[in-house]
Amino acid sequence: MALALEYGHVYVARVALGASDSQTLKAFLEAEAYPGPSLIVAYSHCIAHGINMRLGMQQQKLAVDSGYWPLLRYDPAESGRGPGGLRLDSRPPKIPLRDYAYRETRYRVLSATQPEDARRLLDQAQRDVEERFRRLQDREQADARTATAVKEGKP
Repeated sequence: MALALEYGHVYVARVALGASDSQTLKAFLEAEAYPGPSLIVAYSHCIAHGINMRLGMQQQKLAVDSGYWPLLRYDPAESGRGPGGLRLDSRPPKIPLRDYAYRETRYRVLSATQPEDARRLLDQAQRDVEERFRRLQDREQADARTATAVKEGKP
């Protein structure tokens, strides 16, 4: 997905229906309307995650709330006008990553078998989530500044 963003001519979105059905719908409508290639990456819960599948939509919301799965849309057609190309549709993480991750068996297994490694890796993953979100915010702000400059006729 990051590579597709760098091309600059590909519509890119990250969605999670359980976190925001309206953002998901917007992404699909924008991707359909965009005259070039489009890529939508959707969070899809599955039985291999080790969750109660009836709670899948709640798990998607937790993934977004923890910052593990930030929602975003990048429309190259908007980069020369409007608020900018990248729109970060998620707010900053509001729950610790552990509140999302440890609801899934695939993450809990390590904490049961190697608790020290699990703690170390979870701490690193939390820092990674925070850093990735900060980079996305920086990119969104840079895109907005560029769009404003283009709109005002500045180089």
